[in-house]
Amino acid sequence: MLRCLFCYNARRCISGPLIMHNQSYPSAGLLRRLAAMGYDSLVIMSLAMLYGGVFLAIKYWALQTELPAGEKASMGTAGFVGLLLLIEMFYWYFWCKDGQTLGMRAWRLRVRGSDGGPIRLEAAVLRGLCAPLSLALAGLGYFWCLWDKQGKTWHDRLSGTEVVVLPKIKK
Repeated sequence: MLRCLFCYNARRCISGPLIMHNQSYPSAGLLRRLAAMGYDSLVIMSLAMLYGGVFLAIKYWALQTELPAGEKASMGTAGFVGLLLLIEMFYWYFWCKDGQTLGMRAWRLRVRGSDGGPIRLEAAVLRGLCAPLSLALAGLGYFWCLWDKQGKTWHDRLSGTEVVVLPKIKK
């Protein structure tokens, strides 16, 4: 029985048992990466709304914090830092679990180590911290993949990872 070399699972691998993760796949282009980010942003927005609702409910209802007159509910610095941590943890979890977020799965993308294997938590954290910087600098870190010979972005290079396009699975 063939086993998936990425998750070592034989039957329930999301990518299918015939995709061997140490194979050579084409590097993901800029438009595919941006499309996957668009899909992921919808999931992240829903998580952010849920987080904000729970955080404010705890802050104002459970802890019975009083609002000053004329002020609307605010998460404050602690709430904002928690939200950023939640977003980062979303990516870390999916990248370490099977190399794909929900948006990446829809566009058949997978992040993996430069050796073709799964990425470790350290690489996921570094990638997750560097990717917003690649975007914040007018997207230059992402546009870099257009000039890079291997099609890697800045955060791919810094974290020792790569994003590849998986082949279509025939059903």
